[in-house]
Amino acid sequence: MRILAFESSAKAASVALLQDDSLLGEFFTDCGRTHSKTLMKMAQELLACCELTAADITAVACASGPGSFTGVRIGTAAAKGFAWGRELPCCGVSTLYAMAQQARFFEGVVCCAMDARREEVYNALFLASGGSLSRLTEDRAISLASLREELKKIEMPKIVFGDGAQLCYNFMRNDVTACRLAPEHMRMQRASGVALVAREMLLSAAQCSADALVPNYLRLSQAERERAARMSKECDNG
Repeated sequence: MRILAFESSAKAASVALLQDDSLLGEFFTDCGRTHSKTLMKMAQELLACCELTAADITAVACASGPGSFTGVRIGTAAAKGFAWGRELPCCGVSTLYAMAQQARFFEGVVCCAMDARREEVYNALFLASGGSLSRLTEDRAISLASLREELKKIEMPKIVFGDGAQLCYNFMRNDVTACRLAPEHMRMQRASGVALVAREMLLSAAQCSADALVPNYLRLSQAERERAARMSKECDNG
C-alpha cells in the first residue's frame, strides 16, 4: 500500500508518501506561499525523489478539515484530482486527528488546536497512552475560555499541538496545571499524520472515494454567516 497524502489546512503545507507503515518521504513548507502554487509541485518532486510515478500510488488522502476554508478546499481538490483518473481510494482525514499522531507516544491528554479567530479554536482532545490514541471529544469549534475551563478539570499531563497551540497556551497557562506546549518543530500539522490515519481507515475497510470526499469546515464561512444574518434581519423586519 502506497499512500500519497496532502496537508494544506493552515499556513503550512506538506505532502507525504507512506509505504505500508514506513514513511518514504515528506516535503514540508511554512513560508507563506500559496498552496495552489506549491502543493502539486511538492507531490511531483516527492515522487521523483522516491523514484516513483503516479502509477505507483495505490491510495490518496488529504486533511479535509477543519481549517482554513481556502486551504482545505485546495487540499481536497488536489486529492480528488489525483484519485479520480485511476479511481483510487481517496480518504478525507480529520485535520485534528492527523495532527495528534505526532503525540502518539505522549502519556496524557493531547489538545489539538487551530486558530479559528474571534477567540475560538478548532479543537479536539485525545488520550495518548501506550502508543495509542483515543478520542475524548469530537472535532469542534470552541471558545478559548470554554476550553480552558474544560482542561482545568483534567489532572493528568496535557500537551498542546497545532497552529493555534501558542494562542491556547498563552491564554490558559496561568490557570491550567501540568500543561505543556509542543516544541515548535513538532507542533504543526503534517501530511505524514494524514497518511497514517488514512492507512488506519483503509485497513479497517472504510469506504474512501473521491466522490464521497467533502470538506468539513465545522462552521459557516464569513460570507455565509453574513448572508444568514441579512436573511434573519429581513425576516425580522417582515
